[in-house]
Amino acid sequence: MRLYFLLLQLFLAGTMFAQSASITGQITDDDGTPIPFASVGIPAAGVGTLAEEDGSFRLENLSASRVKLTVSALGFAPLTKSVDLSEEATVTVEIVLFATGATMDEIVVTGTMKAVSRTNSPVPVEVYTADFFRANPTPSVFESLQNVNGVRPQLNCAVCNTGDIHINGLEGPYTMVLIDGMPIVSGLSTVYGLTGIPQSLIARVEVVKGPASTLYGSEAVGGLINVITKDPGSAPVFSADVMASGWGELNTDLGFKATVGGKAHALVGVNYFRYQNRIDKNSDGFTDLTLQDRISVFNKWSFDRAENRVFTIAGRYVYEDRFGGEMDWDREEHRGGDQVYGESIFTNRWETFGTYQLPVKDRVMFQFSANGHDQNSVYGETIYNAKQYVAFGQLTWNKVLFENHDILLGASYRYTWYDDNTPVTAGFGDDMGTNQPSLVHLPGVFIQDEIRLGRRDVLLLGLRYDYNSLHGSILTPRLNYKWNSESMKDIVRISIGNGYRVANVFTEDHAALSGAREVIFEDELLPETSWNANLNYTKKVFSRGGTVVNLDGSVFYTFFNNRILPDYETNPNAIIYANLDGSAVSRGFSLSSNVSFRKGTNLNLGLTVQDVYTEEEGIRERQLLTETVSGVWRLSVPLLRYQMKFDYTGNVYGPMDLPLLGALDERSAQSPWFSTQNLQLTKTFLNGMEIYGGVKNLLNYTPPANSIARSFDPFDRDVSFGGDGQALATPGNPQALTFDPAYVYTSNQGRRFFIGWRWALK
Repeated sequence: MRLYFLLLQLFLAGTMFAQSASITGQITDDDGTPIPFASVGIPAAGVGTLAEEDGSFRLENLSASRVKLTVSALGFAPLTKSVDLSEEATVTVEIVLFATGATMDEIVVTGTMKAVSRTNSPVPVEVYTADFFRANPTPSVFESLQNVNGVRPQLNCAVCNTGDIHINGLEGPYTMVLIDGMPIVSGLSTVYGLTGIPQSLIARVEVVKGPASTLYGSEAVGGLINVITKDPGSAPVFSADVMASGWGELNTDLGFKATVGGKAHALVGVNYFRYQNRIDKNSDGFTDLTLQDRISVFNKWSFDRAENRVFTIAGRYVYEDRFGGEMDWDREEHRGGDQVYGESIFTNRWETFGTYQLPVKDRVMFQFSANGHDQNSVYGETIYNAKQYVAFGQLTWNKVLFENHDILLGASYRYTWYDDNTPVTAGFGDDMGTNQPSLVHLPGVFIQDEIRLGRRDVLLLGLRYDYNSLHGSILTPRLNYKWNSESMKDIVRISIGNGYRVANVFTEDHAALSGAREVIFEDELLPETSWNANLNYTKKVFSRGGTVVNLDGSVFYTFFNNRILPDYETNPNAIIYANLDGSAVSRGFSLSSNVSFRKGTNLNLGLTVQDVYTEEEGIRERQLLTETVSGVWRLSVPLLRYQMKFDYTGNVYGPMDLPLLGALDERSAQSPWFSTQNLQLTKTFLNGMEIYGGVKNLLNYTPPANSIARSFDPFDRDVSFGGDGQALATPGNPQALTFDPAYVYTSNQGRRFFIGWRWALK
């Protein structure tokens, strides 16, 4: 204990003077069981200690008349308590800590656009706190979601490692990603914009599975991922998180907070990620992991206003230089050429968004966002340059009428400007060959009525109308029903809704840009529409021993019309895009459990079983690159005596159908079962500083070395083609293959060790 105390004194550089008062006490949980080795201290005075095995503690030589005592223990919510030392020389206090997994009923906003407790929300919302993601620290939100049940980060290219997020088997373009409730990550950034959000500034992530087009419009077909950043008023004064891996990755997150003029609070976050180590362990001649140099700067302001009205504004800038390709590729000599193959992507992106509550009696909110995305990229000798600007504004009015009707009325407008160097903006008819940027105006109105039918029943009805300047009127209704038991231990939710989506394959599907295949549109692509039904049941179980079990089960079904699917198999040298002349279905069930034990041990388990297929002219086909079974887990065990925590996280995926290049392609048509597992040990010091380290991809699983077809001939110089454009089988190419990086389902990055340091100054 003296060693810990000495470390605290050195880190805070505090000087101890002779004092006279003392604080003694005992720390227990809510059942009265002592909590051993909890951290107890007065940060302002540089005083701290660890509780004994029976939970007792003593702080001596204190002089201030009133101090703030902070108490924390692994697996329990921290506590700050004011103690008055002016009247007694020794003050005895009793401290009760609550297990974090047993007591949290998070406030959520994603499902209904209103702040409501998760238990009372008629829409099932999953909440993942910063502590959840710290069990397996990663450089980006994209990678962090790998341990969320039913959510899978999918790599779309074996060369440049870009990807998207699948929810219940639906690809990334069907998922809308929000920051603080504003639609930020969409269009071009569906592929490239999911990185660079400083994780030290993330308060929580809310996930809604199933369509939410009624509230959020196009793209919210498969679900929502809402990244909620910290409130500047309550964020730490300074936070830092630095992590390095054995592969040479370096990730740095820094956060700062300041108060300006007494009423304005500013939060600044900086994320820097760098990886410049060319590794080719599978000996295919290509980098196993893309080189990246990325910086992101985030700034959020909140302002104190009369009657606690809301006013926040934030902005983010991201720059990324990404490269994947042959090991001897040189930017100056080979970028955009046909000598050495490389995929090089420069991304410049800015975003701004905010919320302003109007100074009127009712709750009227104006939300706004704007973003610009400039991408300069080459895929071999294929050049793709694109720009996109999106402006969004939304006005909502929330009012309770007739005591049991909670009305949300809103109007929104989205303007999208998009230009690139592809045929999408090349003009048609008399304008053929002239540049014609795409302009889309999307005004909409929506209404939502949350009806309280009784003490246990809530019915939510919603309807949205949008007018797309290119495709006309679109109507999206929704219905949600919630029933709960008197004790709130059992909750049943039923959700039915409609979704729609307008697609641009060049901004959403990396395979369309790889240069390995010709892109063919059979006809004008119409908006996709879908109907979704979801049945969700949650239950809480409290044992006499203090264990709390949260169970969550869902059955889901989504039916698509006009589904837009890439056809890789009709012509191995082309990708054919068309609206499906039939139907597409995503159906299945998921089970999740969260078990919190009295001493702080926490266990999360998740299982998703799904069937995603298309049916056309009586023929049913499974969707490519979609697993039928997946599982996730997280085990956190606090080692209280040593103020340490052990985390074991992982996932497992069942076989996926993979895109082959023809009947002679000898690569497996299905991926095997595979699992990624991670171990971590975290040491917490008295001042809150943490040192952590461990191993990722413990089993060292990597995909087959021949995932990139004909990696030795990326420009198909030694491939013979027939009159129909099909590759021919020759002695030098007996499988009739062409260069193709689309056969990818997981990362080539194998086992690696990592170490990190984090600290937050309150």
